[in-house]
Amino acid sequence: MKKIKKIAILALMVPVLSALTGCDDLFNPAIENQKETGNLYTMPAWTAGLLGHAYISNPLGSWQFNDVATDDAVSNDPGNNYRLMAGGAWRSDNNPMDRWQYLRASWQYLNQVIAMADDVHWANDPIVAELFRQRMKGDAYGMRALYMYHLLMNHAGYAADGTLLGIPILTEPETVTSEFNLPRNTFQECLALLNSDVETAIELLPEDYGAINSESVVPAKYKALGATAAQYTRVFGDNAKNRMSARIARAVRAQAALMAASPAYNNASGVTWEEAANRMAEVLDGLGSDPVSKIDPTGNRWYENSKTISEMVGGTNPLEVLWRSNKEESASLEQDNFPPTLFGRGRINPTQNLVDAFPMLNGYPITDASSQYNAASPYSNRDPRLDLYILRNGGTAGKDNTVIVTAADGTTNDGLGKAVTSTRTGYYMKKLLCQTVNANPNSTTNQYHYKPFIRYTEIFLSYAEAANEAWGPTGTGGHSYSAYDVIKGIRKRAGIGLDNGDAYLESIKGDQVKMRALIRNERRLELCFEGFRFWDLRRWKADITETATGMSITGTTYTMLPSVEQRAYKDYMYYGPIPYSEILKFSNLIQNEGW
Repeated sequence: MKKIKKIAILALMVPVLSALTGCDDLFNPAIENQKETGNLYTMPAWTAGLLGHAYISNPLGSWQFNDVATDDAVSNDPGNNYRLMAGGAWRSDNNPMDRWQYLRASWQYLNQVIAMADDVHWANDPIVAELFRQRMKGDAYGMRALYMYHLLMNHAGYAADGTLLGIPILTEPETVTSEFNLPRNTFQECLALLNSDVETAIELLPEDYGAINSESVVPAKYKALGATAAQYTRVFGDNAKNRMSARIARAVRAQAALMAASPAYNNASGVTWEEAANRMAEVLDGLGSDPVSKIDPTGNRWYENSKTISEMVGGTNPLEVLWRSNKEESASLEQDNFPPTLFGRGRINPTQNLVDAFPMLNGYPITDASSQYNAASPYSNRDPRLDLYILRNGGTAGKDNTVIVTAADGTTNDGLGKAVTSTRTGYYMKKLLCQTVNANPNSTTNQYHYKPFIRYTEIFLSYAEAANEAWGPTGTGGHSYSAYDVIKGIRKRAGIGLDNGDAYLESIKGDQVKMRALIRNERRLELCFEGFRFWDLRRWKADITETATGMSITGTTYTMLPSVEQRAYKDYMYYGPIPYSEILKFSNLIQNEGW
C-alpha cells in the first residue's frame, strides 16, 4: 500500500517537476542531496540529528515484559517470543534478547558525534558554541556508556578458556576501509571504557537541565567559561530535560558496577560489592543529606494517576523518577493487559510463585509460623502491594471498579483458561495500568502514560543489596544509611509491619544471609513487571528453571496448579549469546561457552 501511494504521489508531481527542472533532470537526476561528513561541521542540526539516533535506539525505551520468561509470569500469547524462549527455543540464531546489531549500529552515530563535536560550528556566540559542544559531546559519551552496559548485560560471557569477554571496543567512527573482523575485548576493558565515558560525561554535562534566571546559580564549571544565565539556559534549559545528564550517567555507572559485583561476574570483573555500594550511594546522595527520608511516599504507584502525569510539564520528574520517557496518551498497555471483560487481551499472567512472595501485612513471609497466613483465605491480611500490582479473584479493575472473577468456575472469559485471552495462572497484571482507560474498541478513552528509564526505588534497592554484601545489614561503609535503613523505608512505604514495628525485619537485621533473601524479595516485589527479574536471577546465579505455577479456584476451594509452564534453561544461559550470524561472518569473534 505504501509503494502504491508513493507512485501515485510521484505521478502527480511529474508535471511540476518538469516545469521546475526540465526533462533532462527527470530522466538523468541531478546529484542527490546527501550530506558528506564535511558538510556537517557547518550544519549543527544535522550533527545533533546523529545523536538523536541514540535516543531512538535507547534500550530502555519500551516495555519488554521479559518477566514472562521467569518465575514471575507467563503469557497467554502462544507466539510470545519470551514464552518460546523460556520453553527451550533460545538459541544464538533465535534470541529475543539480542541487542548486538541494534546497539552496535547506533554506536556508530555516537562515535561520529564524539569525533566531530569539537569542530562543528554550533553557534555564532563563542560561549554558547562551547556550551553546545560540551553538551553534545557529553551526551554522546553518556549514551555510549548506557549502550555498553546493555550490551554487556545481553552479551557478556565466558569463553571456553574461562575468559570473561565483553564486546569489540570501537571508539572511532567506522568507514568502508575499517577492519570489521575484530576480537571481543575483555569484560574488564569494556567496563573501563564505560567508566571513562561516564567520567567524561560528568565533566561536560550539568547535574540536571532547566532554565535559570540568576547569574548566581550558573554552575561553576560553566561560569568559569564566562557563561551567563541566559547563555546557560539557551543550551541547558527546559528544552533539554530528560536528556543524558551527569546524574543519569552516575546511575548508569552504578548499575554496571552492581552487575559486575554480582556472582555471575565478580570472579573476573575486578569489581567489589563495596565499590558497587559506593557507586549507588553517589547517586542517592544527590537527593540530600538523608536520602532514605527522600523515598517517594507514592513512588510504588507512580503510574496510577493519569491526571498527575498529564500535568507534568517541561520534562519535570516526580521524586521517584530519575530519568523517564516523554508522556503520551494511549490505551495500548490496557488493551494488551486488561482482563477480557474490560476489553483486554490479558497477556501478562502473574504466577503463584510471585503471589507467594508477597508477605503478610505483619511483615512475615507466608511460610513463617508467625505470619498467620491462612491457606483457606490466601489474600487476607496480605502486603498491600499484592492487590496494587496483581489482579486476583475478587479484585477490582477498570474505571468502574468492576469485580473480576478469575476462578475456574467463573462465568466470563476472565476465568482461568476460558479463552485464548484468559488467564493461565488465575491472575492478571494490574501494575503499570491506568484503571481509568476505557479499552472498548468502539469507545476507547486514552490516558497519559510514561515509562521510567531509571527509578530511585531501583537505586535504593541496589544500594541495599551491595551494602549488605559489603558491610552487613546495618553497616554503612561511611555513608549515613545502611541496607537495613533502606529496606525499612521501602517496607514502611508499602504499609508493611506498621502495627508491630516490622518485627520480622528487626528479627533478621543481624543476619546477612536472611537480609540478602529479604532484599532480593523486596526487589522482586517493587520492580515486578518492569523487566528486572530475568537479569537479576542470572546475575545472582540463582535458579532460572523454577516452574511457573498458578491457582485454580472452585467455590471456596483453592488448588495449586503445580506446572503452568516449564522453564527449559541450561546452565550456560546465565550469559546470552553472540548472534550466530556474526560468528559466521567474523572469525575473530569468540562465542560464549555453550552457545
